[in-house]
Amino acid sequence: MAFQQEIIRWYSTHKRSLPWRDTQDAYVIWLSEIILQQTRVEQGMPYFNRFLEAYPTVSDFAAATETQILKLWQGLGYYSRGRNMLFTARQILELHEGIFPVRYNDLIKLKGIGEYTAAAISSFSSGEAKAVLDGNVFRVLARYFGIDTPINSSQGKKQFSELAQSLIDPGDPALYNQAIMEFGALQCKPKSPDCPSCPLQVSCYAKNNNLIAALPVKLKKLSVKTRHINYFICRNGDEILVNKRIYDDIWQHLYDFPNIETAEVASIENEQFFNNIKQNFGENVVVLPLMEIKHLLTHQIIYVQFFALSNYIINFNNNAEAKWVSWADFDELPQPKILTKFINNYFKE
Repeated sequence: MAFQQEIIRWYSTHKRSLPWRDTQDAYVIWLSEIILQQTRVEQGMPYFNRFLEAYPTVSDFAAATETQILKLWQGLGYYSRGRNMLFTARQILELHEGIFPVRYNDLIKLKGIGEYTAAAISSFSSGEAKAVLDGNVFRVLARYFGIDTPINSSQGKKQFSELAQSLIDPGDPALYNQAIMEFGALQCKPKSPDCPSCPLQVSCYAKNNNLIAALPVKLKKLSVKTRHINYFICRNGDEILVNKRIYDDIWQHLYDFPNIETAEVASIENEQFFNNIKQNFGENVVVLPLMEIKHLLTHQIIYVQFFALSNYIINFNNNAEAKWVSWADFDELPQPKILTKFINNYFKE
C-alpha cells in the first residue's frame, strides 16, 4: 500500500480546490467529467459554472433544447458531447425518474458514459470501488511500474485496467481516484514532470531507468485529414443566410453559412469552382474574397475561406438547410468557433 499512501499523502497537500470535489451529487460530477473530457480544467471551469447555473438539476438539463445546449457549449469543441448529454439527461428522466444513477452498472448503460466516466461518477458519488483510468492515471502507472504495453491497444487497456483495479482502496476509493488523477495532472505531467520533488521517485521504474520520456507508450495517431471549406456570406438588410449542418460530420447540428467543400485551395479564377458557385447562387453572382482562416481539430486541418456574394439568386434545392435569420437570432444559434472568430474580426471591428 506504500504507492497508494504516498499518492494520497501528496494529494492532501497539493490538491486543487475544484467545485465538483465538494459534492457527492452524481449530476454535478457528471457535468464536470463530460465537460473536462479533452479539455483543460482552466478552459472547462467557466463552462461547468455556466451549465450548472443554467441547469441546476438533471431535470432542468433534460428540459432544454438541443440548440440551447449547443449554444452554451459553443467554443468547447467535440460537440457530440453536448448532444449526448442531452440524450442522457432525458434517458435519466425516462428510465430513472429523474434521479441520477450512482452505480457503475447503471451508469455504463447511459449514452456518452464510458468505463472511465462510469467509474468516476460511481466512486465519487457512492463510494463504489471502481478504479478510474484516464490519461493521467495511465501515465502514472506506466512510469511507476515500467509498463511499455501501448495504452491505446486492447492488451494495454486490459493490463492497465486490471492493475488499476488491484490498487483501488475499497475503504475510500473516491479519495484514491481523485489523488492519482491529480498526481498525474500536476506532478507526473506528460512533459517535464517534477521528478526531484516526487515522493515516488525512489521506487519509480521510469525514473530509475531513464524512461520518463518514453512512457507511456501509445500507438501512432490516425493520419491527419486536410479539408478546404469555402463559406459564402449572403446578406439582406439585417438578415444573413445561414445553414444548419445536419450530416454526421464535424459541427453536426450547429449553424454556419452555405458552403462548398473542395479538394484543394479554391479560387474564383478556377472555372470549375466558379461554375459550382453559379449553380448555387445564379449565373450573375458577384463573388468577393473576404478572409482566410486555418482551423485545427484533433485529426483534421481545415482551411476556410469566406466570400461575400452580391447579385445572387439562391438555389434552395442545393441549399435545403439554408434559411434567413436576423443577426440577433444568429447570435443565439450555436455555431462553430471559426465562424465566431470570422464575425468578430470582420463585422465587429
